[in-house]
Amino acid sequence: MHPPREAVPLSFTSVGRDWPRAREMASPRTITIVALSFALGLFFVFMGTIKLTPRLSKDAYSEMKRAYKSYAKALPGLKKIGISSVLLRKIIGSLEVGCGVVLTLVPGRPKDVANFLLLLVMLAVLFFHQLVGDPLKRYAHALVFGILLTCRLLIARQSDDRPEREDNREEQHINDQEKNKVKQS
Repeated sequence: MHPPREAVPLSFTSVGRDWPRAREMASPRTITIVALSFALGLFFVFMGTIKLTPRLSKDAYSEMKRAYKSYAKALPGLKKIGISSVLLRKIIGSLEVGCGVVLTLVPGRPKDVANFLLLLVMLAVLFFHQLVGDPLKRYAHALVFGILLTCRLLIARQSDDRPEREDNREEQHINDQEKNKVKQS
């Protein structure tokens, strides 16, 4: 429990009106966005790195190489435009690493752009898995992380001033009622 305002030590009174705000906690919305951004960012940095190098896991890297070869075979149009399975894997891996770093470390609007790009990547990955006929257990992670990216984007795009809007609506309603009373008399 916080001490009453008059019991505050003299050193805090010099802070003035800003002192009570210094104790306020971050909103649940902010905590959710930060937690999702950090967790999703780390996940995509990890997964992108696995696509780019065998240093983290040789088995996972080999599996990624095999999977992207099957995706490239299922989409012959990629080869026609000069995109090999290696290039496709490196493009997607680089996007995941870059966007993951942005989600983890960069503040502001770039996080939403990175979130949107990763959501597009997840849709492409889901498409690839469906195209080659993979079972659900092979692409369940893409579904889950696509849903998490969607949730993070929706929460981030919500307006902070929702309660103010409701207050304004109530004030507008009261003003309208008063105007109607004046018109009736």
